[in-house]
Amino acid sequence: MYGDMMGWGGGWGFFGMVHMVLWWLLLVLGIVVLAKWVFGGTGGRKASEDHALALLRERYARGEIGKEEFDQKKKDMTS
Repeated sequence: MYGDMMGWGGGWGFFGMVHMVLWWLLLVLGIVVLAKWVFGGTGGRKASEDHALALLRERYARGEIGKEEFDQKKKDMTS
């Protein structure tokens, strides 16, 4: 029978499978984006800048760089 949904000829066939996979990917992506937004996933760049500034301060404290170089590098990082 043509209307039999249990056989291979019924439904959307291959396109239905692609649609289902795309739907689940979209759903999972939405959950990931929502979780990142809720749990504060925007700190990546800020955290790396804080780490770089901490390393710069350590180098200055150890005397590896002078005040002028420290100030210039700090200005470059914050602008």
